[in-house]
Amino acid sequence: MATGLPRIDLSSRETLTMEVARRLLDYFLSGEVEPGMRIPSERRLAESLGVGRSLVREALKSLHLLGLLEVRQGDGTYLKRTDSELLPQVIEWGLLLGERPALDLVEARAHLEVVVAGLAAERRDARALDDLRELLTEMRESSDNPLRFVEADIGFHLRVAEAAGNVILNDMLNGVRALLRVWIRRVVEAAGRTGPSYKDHVPIFEAIERGDRAGAVAAMAAHMESASARLKATIEQSAWSKPTGELADG
Repeated sequence: MATGLPRIDLSSRETLTMEVARRLLDYFLSGEVEPGMRIPSERRLAESLGVGRSLVREALKSLHLLGLLEVRQGDGTYLKRTDSELLPQVIEWGLLLGERPALDLVEARAHLEVVVAGLAAERRDARALDDLRELLTEMRESSDNPLRFVEADIGFHLRVAEAAGNVILNDMLNGVRALLRVWIRRVVEAAGRTGPSYKDHVPIFEAIERGDRAGAVAAMAAHMESASARLKATIEQSAWSKPTGELADG
């Protein structure tokens, strides 16, 4: 499959992996590769861009992290039919491309969530507590339905942010909502069950309910630490860590 990818200037000051990821993102969203289609092999992409396959592999890992690609073992890599609300944000946030910046965002989100939880414990009202209790119940009752669990999990974090009563912080978390969906799903998949994530949320709610700022901060920090560790593990153990199929022979 021929590609319309322009070759990359290897003397560019930008991080090469990030530049490759940006070029690939532009290419995938150009319409030349339609959602659901198999993308060209690593070898073909590398030849089109004039870079090594290792750079292409790292760039594809970043796009996989953002939920744009699906790796089918033994069959190749496909452009996903992604949630419509994710793509505009990925385009807007070109700085996320490249594995290191993406992991930096995971870290930044963790710190943001901790601050928000502390404020929510101080400022929550009866309605916020009712909503959070309902979302926690939804998480518990959807242990056999990961997709339903993920939506309740996202809803819980966004409701905590709303309860914090800070418009800027709330907007920041809402801004990464689509990416949270990708990442929370990966965390649940990495655990193989929803139980660990649900148990992390219980002490967060209990601390917010009793107005315990220190307790909410500690509980959210513990949750972010375990969730971030599981997410990073999925990145390190992704299909690109041990290439097979299309990624290996492409």
